[in-house]
Amino acid sequence: MRLIGVLCALMLLISFACNKEEKRFAYVQGKDIFSAQGERIHLKGVNLGNWLLPEGYMFKLKNCNSPRKIDQAIRELIGNSATTEFWDSFLENYITEADIKWLAESGVNIIRLPFDYRLLTHDDFLGRDIHGYTYIDRAVNWCEKYDIYVLLDMHGAPGGQTGDNIDNSDGYPWLMVDEGMKRQTTEIWREIAERYSNNPTIIGYNLLNEPIAHYFEKDTLKPNLEPLYKRITSAIREVDDNHIVFIGGAIWETDFSVFSEPFDDKLAYTFHKYWMPPEQKEIQAFIDFREKHNVPILMGESGENEDAWVRDFRELLDKNSIHWTFWPYKKMDNTRGPMNFGKPPGYDNFVKYAESDRSAFSAIRNLKDSISGIRPEEMVSVLNQYVENSRFENCSPNEGYCAALGLDLSTKED
Repeated sequence: MRLIGVLCALMLLISFACNKEEKRFAYVQGKDIFSAQGERIHLKGVNLGNWLLPEGYMFKLKNCNSPRKIDQAIRELIGNSATTEFWDSFLENYITEADIKWLAESGVNIIRLPFDYRLLTHDDFLGRDIHGYTYIDRAVNWCEKYDIYVLLDMHGAPGGQTGDNIDNSDGYPWLMVDEGMKRQTTEIWREIAERYSNNPTIIGYNLLNEPIAHYFEKDTLKPNLEPLYKRITSAIREVDDNHIVFIGGAIWETDFSVFSEPFDDKLAYTFHKYWMPPEQKEIQAFIDFREKHNVPILMGESGENEDAWVRDFRELLDKNSIHWTFWPYKKMDNTRGPMNFGKPPGYDNFVKYAESDRSAFSAIRNLKDSISGIRPEEMVSVLNQYVENSRFENCSPNEGYCAALGLDLSTKED
């Protein structure tokens, strides 16, 4: 009898240890997401856009709008070494611990972290092989310190999942049809999951941002999307059974018709919504999907609008218990985001050069002769000032936009 009692006690201890381990991570239960402490979470946050995947429009560029195109324009103006120094400084300073601290104090409980897959491979990223988790690790560590969840978002996947500038691709969603690209994407996500499998600060993995732009609807690519999600998720589960997998619909993450029944017990679904009336009918299809399949939904991107619109849409999401991460956190000379920084003097000369026809070497030479203020030393100074201005201490919150998101600015130091 004594032996039986010892064995029972041992079994209870093992059971307690297992339960304790299971509750280290946020988890899905029906339509809700719960913290490790068993509290229902309402996720509200922002995207750290432009940092680990620079976007042209946030550099005030229209046609020169993907990371590789921006990088090329800068290299033409200031040379390779100075360009590398610029990007190193940009990556070090654009987002820092101070930004995360401010977000936490303002009431944000999640950041969506967009990244280019090239950051984690030997493929060319911003003109060279960076190959490292340095910046992601920093962000995760800062968020752990300030008790904010991180959602890792592969914004640019091998081959390109969108087929536009935002995925830094070659203008077509080759990922949907290229077996080599599918294999590489799956391997990268497996590596990411293995690295972070025991990190509870990371709430989950947003597998692909805005797959299959509307330009390619006629190419019948949509049936390829869910099988790819299943393939990536299966690889993740080989090394990580702790984290939530977030999957988004096709056509800029608006079309849920690509989905069948949920294929994993830790799935959440994401949608993006821009530039529409902030009315119930605009989100009802996603709510219906949530009710039918008993799964959580996250509005992964919205914004880029006036304060009143942002307030109305955010309140609509809250009313319907929809998690949200607005896009983006920080912009230059633009109040359509929580944080703003000034445009450096002389920056318009860079824009003029980058947006001009540079398709021939003669055109590049002629531009350098015809546009004033673009000598290498001048452009180095302008771009260095861009980085300096982007540092948290040189930014200012857009109070109206922050109020629209329900953020609390009372804790920000003067």
